[in-house]
Amino acid sequence: MKILKYSGIALLLAGGMIASCSKNFLEKPSYGAMTEKDMSTKAGIQVLLVGAYAALDGQGPGNATLGGGSGWMASPTNWVYGSVAGGDAHKGSESPDQPDINTIATGQESSTNTYFNAKWKAVYEGVYRCNTTLKLMRLTTDMTADEKKQVEAECRFLRGHYYFELKKMFNNVPLITDTTTDVLQTNTVDIWPFIEADFTFAMNTLPETQPVIGRANKWAAQIYLAKTYLYEKKYPEAYTLFKSAITTGVTSDGTKYALLKNFEDNFDAAKKNGSESVFAVQMTANDGTGAITNANAGEMLNYPYNSPFGCCGFFQPTQDLVNSFRTDATGLPFIDTYNDPANVVKNDMKVAATADFTPDNGYLDPRLDWTVGRRGIPYHDWGLHPGAKWVRDQNSGGPYAGKKMIFWQFNQNLYRDNNSWAPGSAINVVLIRFSDVLLMAAECAVETGDLLGAEQYVNQVRGRIADNPASWLHKYLVDTLPMKGFSTTDMAANYKISRYPDAAFGSQAQARKIVYFERKLELATEGHRYFDISRWGQTGADMMNKFYQYESTITTDLVGANYKVKRNEYFPIPQRQIDLSVKNGKSVLTQNSGY
Repeated sequence: MKILKYSGIALLLAGGMIASCSKNFLEKPSYGAMTEKDMSTKAGIQVLLVGAYAALDGQGPGNATLGGGSGWMASPTNWVYGSVAGGDAHKGSESPDQPDINTIATGQESSTNTYFNAKWKAVYEGVYRCNTTLKLMRLTTDMTADEKKQVEAECRFLRGHYYFELKKMFNNVPLITDTTTDVLQTNTVDIWPFIEADFTFAMNTLPETQPVIGRANKWAAQIYLAKTYLYEKKYPEAYTLFKSAITTGVTSDGTKYALLKNFEDNFDAAKKNGSESVFAVQMTANDGTGAITNANAGEMLNYPYNSPFGCCGFFQPTQDLVNSFRTDATGLPFIDTYNDPANVVKNDMKVAATADFTPDNGYLDPRLDWTVGRRGIPYHDWGLHPGAKWVRDQNSGGPYAGKKMIFWQFNQNLYRDNNSWAPGSAINVVLIRFSDVLLMAAECAVETGDLLGAEQYVNQVRGRIADNPASWLHKYLVDTLPMKGFSTTDMAANYKISRYPDAAFGSQAQARKIVYFERKLELATEGHRYFDISRWGQTGADMMNKFYQYESTITTDLVGANYKVKRNEYFPIPQRQIDLSVKNGKSVLTQNSGY
């Protein structure tokens, strides 16, 4: 099985290093630069296509983390925009560090925030590479019509992804295509139809399998189209496509879509590209470039502070999120009352690392301890999380650490990258995984009145972990480095989880509430939460303001936080882009409402 690798040459060629031909002999391209003629061949187009995939990691020109830089601003995990902004996590570290995240976390961001401009540039870099590939492909003479159609389908799939990212973040964005002659376009035209068209073409054209695992196939395009319909609230259209993919869909290497037996395998570099990976950004460690650009550079800040990882204490899960994993005696969550005092999960806030601490002994969903690092619980095979020792400032970020994107100790020589001042890793960024597909289908089922279908999809997700206690976190981690003094059979906590009974889905309102909550649990810290909340309208706004009210009693970083309808559904258009997009003395870009 081949895995798509993003080469340095592809980055250079697709990142604006193509020199145009000129009739003036004084206007010669620089030595080493490639001309349009050079790249308008079958081999050149393939290199450009790989470059279009390479932009998925957000580490393009101006953002690349080459021993420094700001690649985390455009991380494909959207940990700032999807998880910190959505209440999954605090910024972490300490208040003065990366202060632009502070206002994003509180819903008080402005158009001059540097993070938005970095993200905008990184995603439009992907659009540019797709458009460039399509334009130069039309000039080739050594490709068949079918070969061109396949490249077009992959480019349009990728362009659909990039524009989907821009749409869900900024809503009103300019549409630049491979036929656009003037890049100074207005942002007043709704681009959903264009995104639909790109994914539809890709779905109808791409093969079911690919010779390279990292490349998109028909089913990834179909699921992205269904997700587009979901965001547009075209629930019947989305539901039809989701159901077809769930029943028949396969990964690009032909593996039938299915939930992995172990929840935690989704976040393990040694087990990536499995049956649950619909489409992922392929990451690799120690690729010979001397940098961590291809090794999850967007996550480089998000390791516990003062720990074996070296940096940097950002991205700390919230108490609100941790409490959400509390279950009752039947194994079900407290959807409406999870933050009530009786349900709060015990933490070690303001408890010195040298003082005694006993972790919570109440019932908990097992997914908690594969998502959140908390004191007294094994942190993969790195030992027990020591609490305050690994936290830069509990008052600002709380007592927890992220866990899903952390590599293991026993095989770190394979999957850790030390070519920068903070680590990289080979853990893929899975943009869409199969459990997400099941839950999106469940949401469509609720909105189309198929409550039985919604129940079945939700319970399929919960059943994966409920039916497999062997995958729950043990005090002793089997098949990893031994942790002396701990039992090989005891669980790390008091885990209890079950499927929902039929009665739970007795009304559309209650079914909707269950689906929303299950998305919070299953996809926690994966960059989805803010965008879910935004599309849920007033319901989402209520969720965010309740979160602010509760969490601000624990930490100091959310003072003044507020989520306003008709403002916070989208982020502001970067002021830098407004300033640059001037035609006839006036900017062609219009700022979003409320900014």
